Order: sequence, then C-alpha cells, then structure tokens
Amino acid sequence: MGKGDIRTRRGKIWKGTFGKSRPARKQNKKQFPVARTSAASAEASAGASQQA
Repeated sequence: MGKGDIRTRRGKIWKGTFGKSRPARKQNKKQFPVARTSAASAEASAGASQQA
C-alpha cells in the first residue's frame, strides 16, 4: 500500500492515472443549442419559401 499500489489514491497520484480511487476533475462541457425538430424545420422552410 503506497506509491506502487495503483488501487490507492497515493498510487494513482504517483502513476498519474484516474479511477474510482481518485476520480478525475469534471470538465466544463460546452452547451450546444438544441437541434430543431423536423416539424419546426419544416415550418421554417415553408415560411422562407413563401416570402421569396
């Protein structure tokens, strides 16, 4: 139990890995806009063709 044991927190730090014993930091994920549904996109395209 120590630096050589990858099942312990100290071993994970020494090895430079992550897992259950040493969870990695959560990354801030970028939020992407929600894709339009097929009904909403059909209405948008119909409205664009009527204006032309």
